[in-house]
Amino acid sequence: METIQCSKRPKNGSFDDSDNETLLPGLPDDLAQHCLSSLFPSLLFSVCHPWRRLLYSPSFPPFFSLYALFSPLQNPTTISHGEVAHRNSIEFFSFDPLSSAWRPLPSPPQNPPLHLLHRHPSFLSRKLPIQSLTVSNHLVLIAATTHNFSPALSSPLLFHPESNRWFYGPQISTPRRWCATGAVRGVVYMASGVVGSYYRGDVARSMEQWDLNQKSESWVWENKAQLKDGRFSREAVDAVGYRGKLCMVNVKGNAVKEGAVYNVELDKWEEMPCGMVAGWNGPAATMDEDVIYVIDEVKGSLSKYDAEKDCWVALIELEQLKRAEQIAARRGKICAVPANGEKIIVVDVGEERAAARFWEVAPPRGFEVVAVHVLPRITRQQ
Repeated sequence: METIQCSKRPKNGSFDDSDNETLLPGLPDDLAQHCLSSLFPSLLFSVCHPWRRLLYSPSFPPFFSLYALFSPLQNPTTISHGEVAHRNSIEFFSFDPLSSAWRPLPSPPQNPPLHLLHRHPSFLSRKLPIQSLTVSNHLVLIAATTHNFSPALSSPLLFHPESNRWFYGPQISTPRRWCATGAVRGVVYMASGVVGSYYRGDVARSMEQWDLNQKSESWVWENKAQLKDGRFSREAVDAVGYRGKLCMVNVKGNAVKEGAVYNVELDKWEEMPCGMVAGWNGPAATMDEDVIYVIDEVKGSLSKYDAEKDCWVALIELEQLKRAEQIAARRGKICAVPANGEKIIVVDVGEERAAARFWEVAPPRGFEVVAVHVLPRITRQQ
């Protein structure tokens, strides 16, 4: 079979960076791009710089990358001249699977100043929740805590990889330190939660939605059907979008818990099926809002939910998945973050295999992983 090549081959093991290179000899670039789009991204990345630049260009179908929130291992609070200076303790990075490299995202807007605290200097053993999710190919931050135990975000903070920029969403009527949050069909839902130092019954029972499918000038939070009580205000809760419904449990791990299901179409809260809540023993996520996966953080087992039988079907059990705290599911992969945040475990569930295929991704030196997401790669020129 004839080998496809660029018009100029690498010299002495390096790529020729000439701007005059064409993608394929004898073809206009638009036709060449159409031909190359069917190839694996790893092949385009490895052959030559013109193909690599095409791979990261806005016109080329994007491959997917890991996006992670990191916390520095060292205490981010410093003391200068007897005064304590607090700064943001969260950094944002993207992992390019082709170059196997972490790259920092652009700095978020600093007006107002952003203070997201993962560990408070006075309570180092306790982690403070920072709630993020992926919606319509955006990374969205919903709730977090500042150094003075106040809500850190008065509006959602979004990052759009394909435009490589941050921006704010609509103002939240009552900012939270934590809440129950999730998304269904491009609509973000925020329920219950804690405002600050005080419990508020109206907030603990509240439910609001924000539709990202609308134009940004029309973005607004809308009140929806209230919860019957405030039992979901105890912890930061990941609500899982599943077949037109939002599913969530009120506490994490293997503790006895209660579940609730919000029917998006009917604007109505329903009881969670008994089998679903019984097997919800760790972090959960959905693949394309069609299949729910959960990791039992004690056993390290990964299971998926069978709605017809109302039971969880075990897929694999891995030592590396024990004590998992957060997971993301997309493109046939489950990405898990363990409690110590020392790595990201990626499990391939896209194909049936006798043995599980998994691998680990180490964070940048000096950081621990707080949360991981899967989104399209950032558009850039290589």
